[in-house]
Amino acid sequence: MGKIKSKQVKRASKELMENGIEFHEEFERNKNILGKEMPSKKMRNKMAGYLTRYSKQKKKEAETLKVE
Repeated sequence: MGKIKSKQVKRASKELMENGIEFHEEFERNKNILGKEMPSKKMRNKMAGYLTRYSKQKKKEAETLKVE
């Protein structure tokens, strides 16, 4: 358990991605990108984790489309 993210985390993450910020598949890099702009350390880590997972999913989807 523990993989469910709140709507606030998902919504804020998608807004950042739409603004053109590039996120990576590494948690630490995403955490550094978010930096001190987040209201709390806990929120920053939740968003960095979600963005890491989301980036990995997108990459995997792109690879499966290339194979087919």
